[in-house]
Amino acid sequence: MPSRHGGNGGGWDEDDLREFGRRARDQARRWAAIVIAGILALVVLFTSYAQVEPAEVGVVTRFGAYVRTIEPGPHFIVPFWIERARMVPVQRQLKEEFGFRTLRADVRTEYARTEDTERESLMLTGDLNVANVEWIVQYKVRDPKKFVFKVRNVVDTFRDMSEATMRQIVGDHSVTEVLTIGREAIQMKVREKLQQMCDRYETGIQVLQLVLQDVNPPEPVRPSFNEVNQSQQERERSINEAWAAYNRAVPEARGKAEQVLQAAEGYATERVNRARGDAERFRAVQTEYAKAPQVTRSRLYLETLGDVLPASGKRILLDAGLKGVLPLLPLGDGGLK
Repeated sequence: MPSRHGGNGGGWDEDDLREFGRRARDQARRWAAIVIAGILALVVLFTSYAQVEPAEVGVVTRFGAYVRTIEPGPHFIVPFWIERARMVPVQRQLKEEFGFRTLRADVRTEYARTEDTERESLMLTGDLNVANVEWIVQYKVRDPKKFVFKVRNVVDTFRDMSEATMRQIVGDHSVTEVLTIGREAIQMKVREKLQQMCDRYETGIQVLQLVLQDVNPPEPVRPSFNEVNQSQQERERSINEAWAAYNRAVPEARGKAEQVLQAAEGYATERVNRARGDAERFRAVQTEYAKAPQVTRSRLYLETLGDVLPASGKRILLDAGLKGVLPLLPLGDGGLK
């Protein structure tokens, strides 16, 4: 450092000033080089490092063209934005809502409905009725390369496809099916057709589940629709009660008729068999009678008395000419009858 006390009375001479300026410029250049090097190092570090989260993969592009897909973890790519990594969630289940929006999911979930949500939920059914259909589509990214490159604004396109598919399927069903018995079939058909469209357009999306939420008639006609629905339910209940009574009465009558027929058939069989037995017995007796008429006549007489006399009670036979037998007869409770 030159001395400030020179031969000119202690001031800076011209050489000292030039030397000082040169040194200042050199020092400024060194600091500028350090700062530029530091900025370049930060830019290199910032643009060459890519951190992929566990539920994601990174789609790496070089000058906009696909290069590779990187798995979860830290990765280094070509800096200065020559290569870029776009993170795509492939393990998370994503969700799109139609007809409403969830503002806050908590113990008491808050929903919002706007003119846009009302417009996308208002649909015409197959029987020319109008219904408000709200649904949820749950999906995941199956192919990150197709998800990034094949379709522009893939999420918006997916929403448009889902809405178009739902309108088509709802238009093939009546309002009663949409509101009640056809919900499961509609959900399945929409999910299958939406998956077919996603595969056709190569969106890289896999549709996991489609769930119909609230399906109601429009607010102005809701009271009338509820009255019609209640009348239909009462009609169905009356029809079911009538069928229940029919199902009770008809089997009971058929059972009684079958019982009477079986009893008549049993009685007829019994009478026929008894008549055949009596006829066979008569023929057998006739055969024996022809062989020995007197013996057969006596046997029949004795057999008949053997059957008749025990059933007639106690009997006393007296000779008509017998005298004085009255004192000998028992006159008590066991006497003559």
